[in-house]
Amino acid sequence: MGAFLVRRLLFALPILVGVNLLTFALFFMVNTPDDMARMHLGVKRVTPEAIEDWKRERGYDRPLFVNLAATGAGRFTDTVFFDKSVRLFAFDFGRADDGRDIGREIRARMGPSLAIALPVFALGLVASLGAAMLLVFFRASRLDLAGVIACIVLMSISAMFYIIAGQYLASKAWRLAPISGYAEGPAMVSFLLLPVVIGVIAGLGAGTRWYRTLLLEEMGREYVRAARARGLSELQVLRAHVLRNALIPILTGVGVVIPSLFLGSLLYESFFGIPGLGSYTIDAINAQDFAVVRAMVFLGSVLFLAGLVLPDLSYSWADQRVR
Repeated sequence: MGAFLVRRLLFALPILVGVNLLTFALFFMVNTPDDMARMHLGVKRVTPEAIEDWKRERGYDRPLFVNLAATGAGRFTDTVFFDKSVRLFAFDFGRADDGRDIGREIRARMGPSLAIALPVFALGLVASLGAAMLLVFFRASRLDLAGVIACIVLMSISAMFYIIAGQYLASKAWRLAPISGYAEGPAMVSFLLLPVVIGVIAGLGAGTRWYRTLLLEEMGREYVRAARARGLSELQVLRAHVLRNALIPILTGVGVVIPSLFLGSLLYESFFGIPGLGSYTIDAINAQDFAVVRAMVFLGSVLFLAGLVLPDLSYSWADQRVR
């Protein structure tokens, strides 16, 4: 298992390096520091002196890759590439344009992001898988048909509708939960209850339909007919055999959502005023804070690769044949 993990990490490293190089090219070669300075200061009536001062304050006045004015290792370390891209591999994100430490902000905002993402993920997985098992148990019946239609309807509605309708009904009309905001401690539950419920409902249709397809595919396997021949009930077959053999694609789908567990949801955090990483990214884009945007792109790529590696490791637990 250790050798397999090392191989997977070695395969992931070139992808991470490629994403880093592409991000650097987009930010510093296609969109030069001079362009960033003009966007930040304003396109009209920006003097060359103001541009140079802006670049000097943020460390963009150095050469991109090689600093011929420096000596020794400084030729490569005293460059924009080393300071803004290479240091990201040590998770040294530097400072935002407003002077705040990006790493400290990420650590502070990771808690609120997880506070909303983990319940949505866990409750959504249980609800979707439970609903899918119910539809498969009553497959080819009116309940199954009604469930499929309901899934398609839920999938066809935008998440924005769920957010706006939920805020209006639960907060304004019924006054069951705050419309937005965040608090630490026990009061956090009242602020997170509404976005968590909306998040689960918004993903219920797609999740149920996906898991129903997986379970129905397994129901036609030879081992299912053998289990029925041994006298097992349909519920025992579904729970003990079909569900276990469908774990491989289920775990694959679970790995895809790992980045969202840390980066949070851009929509939910923005609309409900939750100070997580998603809203942090949106605020950085609106403020044209390029340092924060680069850091979040790199962090997102790291988490995406983790979402690809962790399911591979979990396969050996779900299916001993993988070992």
